[in-house]
Amino acid sequence: MKGLIAAVWILSVAVPALSQDIAEPKSGEKFTARDGDASLLGVGLRTRTIARVKVYAIGLYVADSALRGSLKGKAGTPELYSELVNGDFPKKIVMKFLRDVSTEQIRDAFRDALKGTGVDAGKWLSYFSGTRSGQAYIIAWTPGVGLETKVAGVDKPVLNDRTLASAVFGIWLGAKPIQEDIKKDLVARAGALLR
Repeated sequence: MKGLIAAVWILSVAVPALSQDIAEPKSGEKFTARDGDASLLGVGLRTRTIARVKVYAIGLYVADSALRGSLKGKAGTPELYSELVNGDFPKKIVMKFLRDVSTEQIRDAFRDALKGTGVDAGKWLSYFSGTRSGQAYIIAWTPGVGLETKVAGVDKPVLNDRTLASAVFGIWLGAKPIQEDIKKDLVARAGALLR
């Protein structure tokens, strides 16, 4: 009986902890720990220049089915990153802008990050325009649907192109990420979620 009581108490403490907001530590920007049937795998901060100007906070959500399935037990391995980039399961990047960014700046940053991937990202790049502090981008892959992009609250046409989707997720999680610490930070909760 004591074991049952202890188990119930542990679950009552653990469940609220998993549902709380998680703040990106350097910006204080908050992300929900859960989004529908997905969990927040980690958060990071994109900075630019030597002065480390804060551009956006970023969070990675991954379907719980993938966390219990193809990703299970892969925390801390190169296979985890490969699966996150190429895996055919629901996943989503949320970017919360901390400063204004021009159309040229955002398109050039994505274009540079996609160099060498061999994908034609022209249509996808055209979705982005000048962005104000406080606005968000949501970039999601949904199997059977495609690459979904929402820019400052506006849904853009879905692109059903897995190669493009892999290249886009590779911007942050690939072999040559846009910023190395973001790659690590976006899987910071993997140890707890991928047991």
